[in-house]
Amino acid sequence: MSQTLVEIEQGIAAGAPISAEDVRAAQARRSQQDILVVLDDDPTGTQSVADLPILTSWEVDDFLWALQDNPAAIYVLTNSRSLAPDNAAKINREVIAAANSASETAGVKPRFVSRSDSTLRGHFPLETDTIVEELSQLDVQVNGVVLVPAFSQAGRITVNGVHYAGSDEEGYVPVAQTEFSQDATFGYHNSFLPSWVEEKTGGKVTAESVLVIDLQALRTDRSGVVSELLASSDRRAIVCDCTCENDLRHLALALIEAEEQGARFIYRVGPPFVRAMIGQEVREPLTPQEIPTPTPSQEVAHGGLVVVGSHVSLTTKQVTKLKEDVSAQSVEIDVEKAISRDLRNEYLDSIVTSVVNGLRNGTTILATSRTLVRGIDETDSLRIARDVSSFVTDVVQRVTAIVRPIFVIAKGGITSSDVATKGLAISRATVIGPMLPGIVSLWRPEEGPAAGIPFIVFAGNVGNEDSMVQVVQKLIAAAHDS
Repeated sequence: MSQTLVEIEQGIAAGAPISAEDVRAAQARRSQQDILVVLDDDPTGTQSVADLPILTSWEVDDFLWALQDNPAAIYVLTNSRSLAPDNAAKINREVIAAANSASETAGVKPRFVSRSDSTLRGHFPLETDTIVEELSQLDVQVNGVVLVPAFSQAGRITVNGVHYAGSDEEGYVPVAQTEFSQDATFGYHNSFLPSWVEEKTGGKVTAESVLVIDLQALRTDRSGVVSELLASSDRRAIVCDCTCENDLRHLALALIEAEEQGARFIYRVGPPFVRAMIGQEVREPLTPQEIPTPTPSQEVAHGGLVVVGSHVSLTTKQVTKLKEDVSAQSVEIDVEKAISRDLRNEYLDSIVTSVVNGLRNGTTILATSRTLVRGIDETDSLRIARDVSSFVTDVVQRVTAIVRPIFVIAKGGITSSDVATKGLAISRATVIGPMLPGIVSLWRPEEGPAAGIPFIVFAGNVGNEDSMVQVVQKLIAAAHDS
């Protein structure tokens, strides 16, 4: 049974308003310039921020490029959510080493953020453990791992340690009661985050040992919160309640104060945490006039390319609505044929031809078949997902070499990453801002064959049935106005 936010927050004080400027001022008082290095396990973490650099490769030179304009944060797309555990850990180590080296050259102090899914899917505690271990090699001791999965704009909130998903219109339910908890690779049974930590650590960390910073304390007793943060040690798991942007700003001020007194934390968070932590204003959705339009260098399509990999029910509803309202053509990939060694190449040729012909007439949807193909276990499910993604990116690469879409939308986290890095060969980009309030980010690729093409990262589990239509209509209007 769902509950309203008013029911969930009953008896909890509202808390004094905190502005983004308040947080920026606190950051400015730091004794040394800090920069947040965000290890983003899929590209959707950028949907809450604007005007920040994004790296999809992580050599020292890439970090130096990103650091040249003194940003408050750098996003590094690891795409680790799609990887096996060993590979995910390896990439985390590589990013940390390169970030530390470049930061030393640039004279800044990196602080690491492990950005993951607001519905609790991803490699936890593997990734935060890896970061802690790498820092320990540099004699950096971590007081705590701060867990803030809340993402209120997408309907994820945490109260009294319980993480919820839903909306103001339909109400909220504990997240373990949603389809997200049934994920083939990262499923779980607990909504109470201390118990979730115990579950994910296999009992290594008990629920009783997890510190919960509740809303009442966060909103009314900052000194008490700071004291609890300072008292934490030995990478203690710290769960933080949050239902809105103001809560995140209260938390940011407490963390900044604790860090100035010598504490060190690793963050495992949902998308909006970084925005609050660096004191960035909530960016209004981009208008058609603000959307970049590149100078064409080849045949330009009459529409954009919408690549759909996500299988959650909301995505299916959004795609159905897009077909109806925008008259978008659809090319469906049969997953069984796509992963077949015998059929793949011939099938790939036919799909490329269909998509090119579609783009010459208008906006075209490239989607995998809606029945999710699962493996015999978690590892096999990941392998199938990678094989399907490889097929999709081969299609995008070949299509965009023939005709230039007026935009590219990638629907789903893993899909977005693979389309960006493999399909469009994006290595450095800038996140311009959100397409919808607090969600769906637009990147401007800074180099390579896709330079300047608006690339839209659209998480599978955000928005409502009309959201895809709204984004596509805005992009078409931008192209027509240019």
